[in-house]
Amino acid sequence: MGVDVQRARVVAWDGVRGAKVASPRAMFWRRFRRHRLAFASAIFLGLLFAVAITSPWITPYDPDATNLTLARFGRPAGPSIDHPMGTDQLGRDWMSRLVVGSRVSLTVGFLATGVAIGVGTVLGAVAGYAGRWTDMLIMRLADMLLAFPPLLFLMGMLVGFKRPSATVIALVIGVIGWMNVSRLVRGEFLTLRTREFAISARAVGASTPSIIFRHLLPNAISPIIVAATLSIPAAILAESTLSFLGFGIQPPTASWGNMLQIAFVQMRDNQAWWIGFYPGLFIALTVLAFNFVGDGLRDALDPRSWNR
Repeated sequence: MGVDVQRARVVAWDGVRGAKVASPRAMFWRRFRRHRLAFASAIFLGLLFAVAITSPWITPYDPDATNLTLARFGRPAGPSIDHPMGTDQLGRDWMSRLVVGSRVSLTVGFLATGVAIGVGTVLGAVAGYAGRWTDMLIMRLADMLLAFPPLLFLMGMLVGFKRPSATVIALVIGVIGWMNVSRLVRGEFLTLRTREFAISARAVGASTPSIIFRHLLPNAISPIIVAATLSIPAAILAESTLSFLGFGIQPPTASWGNMLQIAFVQMRDNQAWWIGFYPGLFIALTVLAFNFVGDGLRDALDPRSWNR
């Protein structure tokens, strides 16, 4: 009709304001920055990741080196200029162990989330697209696993390991964390499989794996990203709880969870408040930051909110 189609694809104009319409990526970034808590949390997490990655080179002391002159009669030394976060009952620098522990805790969080998202996405996609007995079988399995108390289930799976590694703990946490993701993906696929593009793909003879992973899954990626962001703090909390109870990362390897295990006794017997304050603070800040980022991503990825 006399319209330059190629130019229309490159430049879009708002018919009401006569202004150039931003691309979806620019709109996402603008809306995410508008969520101040999410933006500040993303900066905090970026700094935390940098610290975790470089932890072997930036710690002021060897995190496993003991110094009994700083821990007289087994009492931790308080914060000082040389040891800003104090030491533990063996004279180990608490800040160095906190920095190294961030690497372990974040590694468990990301690995566990990767396993949960991967398993949950595949099973949820198959259940939502196939329907009938396949859907019923997968969802009843999810219901059965959700019926078990997760903490008891985790301890039961780890009780056979004397010194479980971070990878083993992450796999165990991920194995029992896929159910909610599968429910989310299944709900998205129940809607997407009735859309015109899915019907057209089936009409031209596209294979089932191609329809699921090439056509439907990309359209369900936004809620999966949000779910992954919110699953990471849950995995960090699970690792911290397991390590606190003695089923997770074992000393002398430092993690935020087993640092709290040490802190329980020292705060009770020696009033060493710094032993529990700093790992507890960083666990709380990290969990809050991931939750705020998840809220910001949810708002920024929702096209229905772009015109607000």
